[in-house]
Amino acid sequence: MSRYAHPVDADDIDEHDLALLHALQIAPRVSWAAAARVLGSNPATLAARWDRLRERGLAWVTAHPGGSYRHVTLALVEVDCLPGARRSVVEAVCRDPRAVTVEESTRGRDLLLTVITRDLAALTAFVLDDLEALPGVERQRTYVATAIHRHGTHWRLDALDPAQVDALEAEQARSTPANRTTPPAQAWPLIEGLAVDGRRTAAELARATGRNTATVRRQLARLIGSDLLSFRCELAAEVSGWSVSSTWTAHVEPADQERTIAALATLPELRMCLSMTGDANIAMTVWTRSLHDMLRIERLFGERLPWMRLRDNAVNLRTPKRMGWMLDERGRATGEVVVPTALAAR
Repeated sequence: MSRYAHPVDADDIDEHDLALLHALQIAPRVSWAAAARVLGSNPATLAARWDRLRERGLAWVTAHPGGSYRHVTLALVEVDCLPGARRSVVEAVCRDPRAVTVEESTRGRDLLLTVITRDLAALTAFVLDDLEALPGVERQRTYVATAIHRHGTHWRLDALDPAQVDALEAEQARSTPANRTTPPAQAWPLIEGLAVDGRRTAAELARATGRNTATVRRQLARLIGSDLLSFRCELAAEVSGWSVSSTWTAHVEPADQERTIAALATLPELRMCLSMTGDANIAMTVWTRSLHDMLRIERLFGERLPWMRLRDNAVNLRTPKRMGWMLDERGRATGEVVVPTALAAR
């Protein structure tokens, strides 16, 4: 049962809501005062709009292991379940903080997991020891990411004009330290608090952790500048209008990697793109408005990237968990968060 008990139809989302969400995609922790200047609104109105969207599970800001992804190991894991066991396996992997995203899929696999661990040894323990021993799991196939070129933090709505985008990008740049900082000791309570609400202020985190506000303010600045976390404004798919998620794999020769990534980055529908081990050495997640759009994407790949050989594509039927956040059958946040633990011991 969702603790966000007040239903709202996605049709109630207006252009002002979409503009606010686009702004938070660019600058997830922007102050309401700064956002109001860019959006031509006032801070109280924006805060109220955000509270309404968040309380209904339509949008949320989280922090998760990421940054440049140099400090963690990321893998895509395909899982086949024994007949009748899918539901119990989904429940089990959703409770595991290492499986940060869980998708139920078509074509040749039951589940697609995005797994983030501290290092390769921890990934090995997850896939070879814990996952294979899980009742109901028939087999798994693991693809380790060697480079993450694009992820959900980069995906954008198209609700702001270029001047507004530039202003918010400048605001985000001002709030990001120019030089990388060393993360503070005992940062885990702050990470936990930010995973549940990525917009928490130092004062709010201080109250939640029982620490001094001035101390938390210094620690928060160091944590944000440490390249350990990515902040992301997430949306329920029905809000964005891009309601069909599909994952594609392809093969490109090493000499073609750079131009392939550059070409894919121009695709507005591209949600995620990574290089990985194996013959299918590129994986992409694409959000489209309809199933029919997948044919257009496939033609586009053939026209713009004739050297890329598609290996597979599969529709993600349901996403019960996205970057630690539990979602209901409509893709709305339930309010429950399983905080990823890849950085817990750092």
